[in-house]
Amino acid sequence: MSPEPTQKGESVAKERLPFEPKTSRKKNRSTPSSSSRKSKSSQGSQKRTPIRQEDRAIPEVVSKRMIKRMALLSGVPTALGVLTFAISYWILTQTEFDLPHIAVVLVSMGFFGLGVLGLSYGVLSASWDENRVGTLLGWQDFTQNLGRTIAAWRSIKQDKYSE
Repeated sequence: MSPEPTQKGESVAKERLPFEPKTSRKKNRSTPSSSSRKSKSSQGSQKRTPIRQEDRAIPEVVSKRMIKRMALLSGVPTALGVLTFAISYWILTQTEFDLPHIAVVLVSMGFFGLGVLGLSYGVLSASWDENRVGTLLGWQDFTQNLGRTIAAWRSIKQDKYSE
């Protein structure tokens, strides 16, 4: 367990993902002239070492953990969304209760929306550390992984606009 940060997001930006490659390549920020740009681009392609598939991929243990959470957290609400139609059909045909159509639409949309949220929560609430399973609800892992994701988005955005 890492120590708690003193400021919000301080350790999140500095922490590396457990399965992140050890080296990171930085792009050249200077804008060379067109003649030197051609020579550097040919040299750059020779100097770069390809990243192995094992370095880019999410470890199998973490991937299975994510899939289990996604299947449960999105499968149950999606199944309930589909069952909403069957149950409402049964209510309309077998009982004398007049069920408003908008109620069926809203309930099914609510369940399908929860299914979509379950996909995201399933990925982010799983422990991204290969050696740690995590908790049942995964709230601590969710907040940590969401912080990592937002920090990665911000660094990509910053790199994009600093070019």
